[in-house]
Amino acid sequence: MRAIAVALCLLLMPLTEIAAQSGSGTLHIYYIDTEGGQSTLFVGPGGESLLVDTGNAGQRDLERILATLDAAGVERVDHMWSTHYHGDHIGALLALAERVPIGHFYDHGEPHPDDRIISADFMSAYATLSEGKRTVVAPGDALPMAGVDIVTVASNGAVLQTDLTNGGGDNAACANVEPVDESAYFDPDNGASAGFVLDFGRFRTVDLGDLTWNGELELMCPTNHIGRIDVYLTSHHGLAQSGSPPLVYGLAPRVAVMNNGTRKGGAPEAFRVLHASPGLEDLWQLHWSHNAGLENSPAVFIANVDDAATVAEALTAEPVARGGFGGGFGGRGGPGGPGGPGFPGGRGGFGGPASHTPVDLIHVEAWPDGAFVVTNTRNGFSKTYAARP
Repeated sequence: MRAIAVALCLLLMPLTEIAAQSGSGTLHIYYIDTEGGQSTLFVGPGGESLLVDTGNAGQRDLERILATLDAAGVERVDHMWSTHYHGDHIGALLALAERVPIGHFYDHGEPHPDDRIISADFMSAYATLSEGKRTVVAPGDALPMAGVDIVTVASNGAVLQTDLTNGGGDNAACANVEPVDESAYFDPDNGASAGFVLDFGRFRTVDLGDLTWNGELELMCPTNHIGRIDVYLTSHHGLAQSGSPPLVYGLAPRVAVMNNGTRKGGAPEAFRVLHASPGLEDLWQLHWSHNAGLENSPAVFIANVDDAATVAEALTAEPVARGGFGGGFGGRGGPGGPGGPGFPGGRGGFGGPASHTPVDLIHVEAWPDGAFVVTNTRNGFSKTYAARP
């Protein structure tokens, strides 16, 4: 695993100097590859750090997070935001806290009582770890981070009912879109995800964790309380249970970043909604998706790609019949899925998350005038998005 960390540090080395200048009016966002989980590092213009989720348990994701912190010049996590309590989002949290100081913790409160994959051992350890420095967020709450405005828009099944500065107005995408039956979900803590909108001057981004379809409709219909954003981290890894048209079309992102794995997330339905989104310029992916096949983004936008032979085999294989939710919705880890003391596996399905080295990520550098650059560390490909008029 140390080799993975070293490889990542070498890949990010050109970004280290950029990150060190974050006090000069730049926001940096690092989308870390946790194989279909989530871990996203924000470094604000004043140098404060916000880490959203910690991926799966085990050395793999822990080392990837630590390497990213090192490359970004972050010695302390000032703000630790956990969207919800599934193993692919909080798996490395306890181990990370043993390696890096954490200033304050934010979460949605008690886990959903009907969720069947919550780890009681983790919840007990987390309560001890965060005692005296924990905030349970509610819609409308702000996170105090210098140089940026962060507002909670969803938490514990409740969503924002007032308009943000850039929000308001009817959401035309809500027409003829109905709630779905989520009663059979064995993992309803997804719908309790704590999510936020971050504003850095005119630049805007959103992270909703694994908020599901019905919660998205409550947030965005009939009124779009959020307004347009620039960078959208796909809800729920690009699974079809999330990423509804009212959410995606209402946000009208210029760029989407999909935190999918090789066989988790990246559902064809999610790609179709994204590509139909008004104003979307590009979709960047942490992984080439076996579930999407030909619908994947062009390779320059994908941070981690299987070897050519594996991709060719996937593209030429006979089509597989899909259920109502498309590919990627699966069990509690499966073979190869990382686990750990007190943790379920990393909800991979279809064989579980893969490990590979080297590992690459998606990096966003943004300015308060609304301009930003996205870079794929696998190939050094960057694209600049000028400020909106």
